[in-house]
Amino acid sequence: MNQLENVYTKPAVAGVLETNRVLRNTYALLSMTLLFSGATAGLSMVLELPHPGLIVTLVGYFGLLFLVNRFRNSVWGLVFVFALTGFMGMTLGPILNLYLSHFVNGGQMVMTALGGTGFIFVGLSAYALTTRKNFSFMGGMLMAGIWVAFLAGIAAVFLPDMPGLQLAVSAMFILLMSGMILFQTSEIIHGGEDNYILATLSLYVSIFNLFTSLLQILGILGNDE
Repeated sequence: MNQLENVYTKPAVAGVLETNRVLRNTYALLSMTLLFSGATAGLSMVLELPHPGLIVTLVGYFGLLFLVNRFRNSVWGLVFVFALTGFMGMTLGPILNLYLSHFVNGGQMVMTALGGTGFIFVGLSAYALTTRKNFSFMGGMLMAGIWVAFLAGIAAVFLPDMPGLQLAVSAMFILLMSGMILFQTSEIIHGGEDNYILATLSLYVSIFNLFTSLLQILGILGNDE
């Protein structure tokens, strides 16, 4: 009887330990990448660097994303995830400077977007961790929605005189990134994601898009022009 219990207990314990390890490493790496991204954004703001533009941003993002996935099981994966999050921070700096210079309450907008992002992330993560619900069924819908929102976002860049479209795209991204936080956290809890580098990247991108989307909505609503 004891041998039978050991057969079932040991794998279960090992699974829990592995899940805790991935979760712990993910949040540790996520904290470091967010701090690093914030530092590069601050540096970009101080140096008043211009925004690299849509093409350079997309090439840099997808290129580094490919490298992170390619080397996800080696130390180079860590190097490239910091390179990607640092690069995204550099692209964020000029956007923040624009809000601070264009709006009288630009600083308040930035802090509101930051606070809203933190509230959404912590709330959804806590919900997924405490309820331990399985949100894996959302994967396909989220990916389809993200591609639709991404293409709509590209269209919005070339149609700056349509604030309604920009508002809709930002709202879509907020909903989709909220879903991604639930999905990714659930994947870690239930063993669907055992690579903390990829888990970190997914959560970072969700947080980044949440923040920029909230900021854009505040900018559109606060624009009197």
